[in-house]
Parts: sequence; structure tokens; C-alpha cells
Amino acid sequence: MLDYGKEADRYDASRGGEPRADAAAAAVLGLLPPDARTLLDVACGTGLVTRRLAGTGLRVTGVDSAHNMARMASGRLPGAVVLGDSRRLPFPDASFDAVCTVWLLHLLSGAQETRAVVAECARVLRPGGVFVTTVDKAAAHDVGSDIDAVLAPRPVRPAVDRGRAVEAYAAAHGLAPSGEACFRGHGQGRTPRSTIEDLHRGWFTSIPPDGPLAARLTEGLAALPDQEVPRADPRFTLRAFRMPSPRPPVA
Repeated sequence: MLDYGKEADRYDASRGGEPRADAAAAAVLGLLPPDARTLLDVACGTGLVTRRLAGTGLRVTGVDSAHNMARMASGRLPGAVVLGDSRRLPFPDASFDAVCTVWLLHLLSGAQETRAVVAECARVLRPGGVFVTTVDKAAAHDVGSDIDAVLAPRPVRPAVDRGRAVEAYAAAHGLAPSGEACFRGHGQGRTPRSTIEDLHRGWFTSIPPDGPLAARLTEGLAALPDQEVPRADPRFTLRAFRMPSPRPPVA
């Protein structure tokens, strides 16, 4: 797994920068209830998306466990970002009208950790609030390109952010599906050269960077044409889940 503390300085440029942040924020906002006033952005990273969410009039708080990421986010949203573990959020129960996690769940170690994060997001939601999260991130990067054909023999672990699994984890805490949206990963279309770099820096967690499989895949990627030409951008999926409001008392 990548060291996101070390990744902080290059993170925005390697993840689509401002256009991707605009697209992600717009998709998140489209799934929020119109009366939402407070939002927690869990694993806010460098705060590029968080800043756009805050620019809409929402009172936004960001939380991230990587010090360098949180430091950069704090520069964009002074006083609104804290260090914290998504498995043990440093906030009281029912603190926020909405919670979002953009590109977090796919990084977790397995079902138990994913359940824990979803449980924490549900815990800090107020009744009637909405939890919005990306799902099926790895699958979004397979756009049917020649790069994907070369990568096809790699081992693929069951994704921890599968949409159906996340829906089940949410349901265990009373959250019901309330919407879905997609956004374009601007500037994240793979090139053969960038994919080789990703192989050797550990981006593909099931492939040891210095192992024989990485070497074979590197050879295949290096043989592709248009080494610097990006293939199609991925499209990422967001799912929304609502916490039910309490029923009014019977007269």
C-alpha cells in the first residue's frame, strides 16, 4: 500500500487535479439532502475536494490520518481539518448532517475494517442524514484499453469496496440506499509509461514491485504504442445511504 504521507506533495497532480476535484465535489453535492448544513469529509486528503464542498455554504470538517495530507488540507481550510482515524472518528454521535468518503474504502485491509469505517460514518450521522461514498474504485480503472489487456493476468483480490458489500454494511447500521452518481476521473487515464511507474511504486497492491510478475507486465507495457498517450479516463461511482428520521409521535 502506498505511503500517503509521502504521496501528499504529488497527490493532486497525479489524481486529476482541479477538474477531477470539481467533478467529485459536484457529484457528492448532488446526493446530499437539501437541508444539510454540516458535512464531514472522511479521509479528506489534501483538501482539494473538501474546499469545493465548503464553498457551497456547507459547514465542512475534514479528517485524515496522514499528517502531511492533513497539513495540506489545513492550508486550504484553516481550522476545519483534524487528524483522525476513520475507524475511530474523533467526533460525538450524531454530529453531522452528511458524511462523505471519496476514495477511502478501497484502501482498507478487508471486510472487518470496511465495516468499522462504515459503522463510524453511520455513528456520527444525525437522523435523516446521508452517507456518500465511492465504491468499486479499482474496477473503474479498467476501461477496456490495450493497457488493461496487458494487465489482465495479474491477480485480482476481491474488492473491499464492492457496492453490494458496502450496501450490506450500511444496512447493518440502519442506512438505506438513497441515490447513486458518477463522476469522471479527469486526467487519470493511464499511459503505458505511467502504469509501469505505478507497478514499481506499489500502486498495484497484489503485485510485488520487484517480483517476476511486475517484470513481465513491464515488458508488455513497454511494447505498447503511444507510451505517453493517456487512454480513456475512468468514471467513478458514488453511492448514497440515508439514516432514517425518527417517526413523529402518534397523536
